[in-house]
Amino acid sequence: MDKIPGQKRAVQYLYPPIDPFDQRTLDVGDGHSVYVEQCGNPDGWPVIVLHGGPGGGCSPAMRRYFDPQVYRVILFDQRGCGRSRPHASVKNNTTWDLVHDIELIRETLEIEKASVFGGSWGATLALIYAISHPERVSHLILRGVFLMTQAELDWFYGGGAGQFWPEPWARFTHLVPDEEKHDYIAAYARRLFSGDMRQETRFAQAWSAWENALASVYSNGHGGEAPGEYARAFARLENHYFVNKGFLPEDGWILNNADKLAGIPGVIVQGRYDMICPPRRAWELAQAWPDADLRMVRNAGHALSEPGISAELVRAMDEIARRDGLQTPNAR
Repeated sequence: MDKIPGQKRAVQYLYPPIDPFDQRTLDVGDGHSVYVEQCGNPDGWPVIVLHGGPGGGCSPAMRRYFDPQVYRVILFDQRGCGRSRPHASVKNNTTWDLVHDIELIRETLEIEKASVFGGSWGATLALIYAISHPERVSHLILRGVFLMTQAELDWFYGGGAGQFWPEPWARFTHLVPDEEKHDYIAAYARRLFSGDMRQETRFAQAWSAWENALASVYSNGHGGEAPGEYARAFARLENHYFVNKGFLPEDGWILNNADKLAGIPGVIVQGRYDMICPPRRAWELAQAWPDADLRMVRNAGHALSEPGISAELVRAMDEIARRDGLQTPNAR
């Protein structure tokens, strides 16, 4: 990534690093176990953090967006990725399985109601969970909104974003034979699930590199090559979900059900120059959800690590704590 003179680093806006006070592996059924951790204040207001991808896994940096004196922060690796097992598995791995897992985590940790924080695919999952269980969600804090629509998939995997980033797009597309170039998601699926580990890893790294190259507004078009094991889980899970249209009943399902978010206050933090999840979707969501506060961040793209994105997310969580008096321990 290019370094811009005078550019602040996202870490300047984050709380200091912290370690979990609880780490466990939870059997969620269907042959899957998921890694769950808690950090911050054990008696604080719970916030469930949903990572992106699908398949991205959570990281220690995600703990640092919340005042550790105020919030009880719950992170987990979704099915098939990170420290959850089986690794890179798409069997019994759907959106509705993940909604089930969030509910199981909530019940296991004896949480009545929680804030839900997610970016990119994590924002998608947060919205689907809130629509399905609105009584369990106190706030939604979303970043880089992805509504799991065909139009968004067409933008990113059909050449729209490639008009702005022709060099990484060429690297992504040249691996696919001409007769399959009409559907890159399907073409990659054939290789990512071929059973040939070398081929799966090669195409997984190419899939991941295309997304990584466009994540930051400061990118030079090279996102670097992700480690093979990580890339394989990330690419296989993303591709599996995209082939199946997010396992949603209809295209546009989230916006069509946005009325169920009524009464849930939310903040949407969106990079003005997000090339992966274009800002129009965040704007459409805010139009359909009157309780949302849409905050467009200028000179920012998609990545959680963008300085402007990180600063706004921390600010939002601090504002929620002050406004709603979340210093009071959550009754469990």
